[in-house]
Amino acid sequence: MRAVVNAALDTTAVPAPSDAAAVFHRGLSGYAPTPVHQLDAIASELGVAAVQVKDESSRFGLPAFKILGASWAVERALRDEPAVHTLVAASAGNHGRAVAHAAALRGLACCVFLPERSLAVRRRAIAAEGAEVIVVDGTYEDAVDAAARAAGEDKTALIADVGQRGPAEWVIDGYATLFSEAARQAIYDLILVPVGVGSLAAAAARHGAHVGAHVIGIEPATAACLSASLAQGVPTPVPTPGTTMAGLDCAEVSPAAWPSLRSGIAGTVTISDDEADAAVHELSASGLTIGESGAAPLAGLRALQTDEDCRELREHVAINPQTRVLLIGSEGPTGTRAR
Repeated sequence: MRAVVNAALDTTAVPAPSDAAAVFHRGLSGYAPTPVHQLDAIASELGVAAVQVKDESSRFGLPAFKILGASWAVERALRDEPAVHTLVAASAGNHGRAVAHAAALRGLACCVFLPERSLAVRRRAIAAEGAEVIVVDGTYEDAVDAAARAAGEDKTALIADVGQRGPAEWVIDGYATLFSEAARQAIYDLILVPVGVGSLAAAAARHGAHVGAHVIGIEPATAACLSASLAQGVPTPVPTPGTTMAGLDCAEVSPAAWPSLRSGIAGTVTISDDEADAAVHELSASGLTIGESGAAPLAGLRALQTDEDCRELREHVAINPQTRVLLIGSEGPTGTRAR
């Protein structure tokens, strides 16, 4: 299943993006919009008017966009429960580090649950932010369950980017800042975004519906939970044997993200680890230092434009020589290929 066209696409049903988080983020020390880079040679090669990368390799000093969602979710949690003294999160790496960083900024304790196959370098980075790191003998989904149980303790708040409501919805709202920046920096009619549990992709779907841009989700072939869900019309878990795109190694779409994804994502493209690795090197040759998950949209764009299995989706979004593409480069290097 290389590409899926979303038969349920209905952008009129997609919620409007929130602007509350952007106001909050602009008030934080060290805030600055991340840059958008032009890849003119790649655009010419692929037959489109522009290929642009929103570069999230350094956001508030961290190597990924995740702090946008984590910081806003922490702010909302503390508004609701000012007595909270400990934050709990589950992560494949970047979200946990972002929550740990946000906790340290606010003088809170933090505990992050990671799956067994999380990279050691990611574990160390989270611990360096001052958090307690607990490695779960299981998958990312097992880490999510463990974090939810730990959050039942008194004066403890779960800062999750997956779930039904509350923090999971706040995280999506936090990611809206990325897209409000992009709208001021570039012109585009097609957005390619890495998926994972779908929170960033849901924010992209809301933004795309708001500005009239198609949105395509990019997933590892070995963790294509959104592709399966769109094909079935309902959230559909998938097996996850592993991928170097660690931030996208997710078996299930977040329930909070699913309504926006179902109505607002035009389709999905799956890619291999080798394709993601090639995109990392291609971006590096263009002077950009982007990790595997962040490079996935470039690999997805290449597949979309050149693979016969993507023809239906390509025609569905009407890519042509006037199309201006925005790729969400969601992370810088956050580990190595070794596991």
